[in-house]
Amino acid sequence: MTAAKPVPKIRGVHHTAFRCRDAAETRRFYEGVLGLPLAAALSFDEEPGTGAPLKYMHLFFEMGDGSYVAFFDLPDSADESRFKKKSGFNLHIAFEVATEADLEDFRRRFRENGVENHGPIDHHFVKSIYAWDPNGIQIEITWREPAHDRILGEERAKAQGAMQAWDRDTAPIKAGKLKLKPASAA
Repeated sequence: MTAAKPVPKIRGVHHTAFRCRDAAETRRFYEGVLGLPLAAALSFDEEPGTGAPLKYMHLFFEMGDGSYVAFFDLPDSADESRFKKKSGFNLHIAFEVATEADLEDFRRRFRENGVENHGPIDHHFVKSIYAWDPNGIQIEITWREPAHDRILGEERAKAQGAMQAWDRDTAPIKAGKLKLKPASAA
């Protein structure tokens, strides 16, 4: 019997990708308000892998760590209902800043650019402000509180037990709503 091969280490996130209402509108927000430089605007006429006709643009905005937030503009399937404000529980992007002053600067930038926002909210390990981009995606600007690493270290030690209790307590609620695989099948 051979030993299981170890799982390769994931180094980080290269990019996350979302739909956008309009490439220019998205650029104005991500480059103009958030200050993320446009790194690429790739225009295509066919779907990758299938070759089916599909006109779209793939935008990439670069973050300070070299990763990207990306968007697809697909004009032929544009539908306003797709871009309504989403609950942060369903979808949000948390962008981290270095200082609490940076957090306040983004709050000011949102106000100056007419971007609805709320916060700051103290989550005890991070402090955050929230807004929505033109695509209905909730944007969180977050700063690590001084106790961040200590608090998350303490939470890591309790995580397995917390998950077991959560699974046990929520299984009856989910049983009639979701078809979940048994934990051993994951």
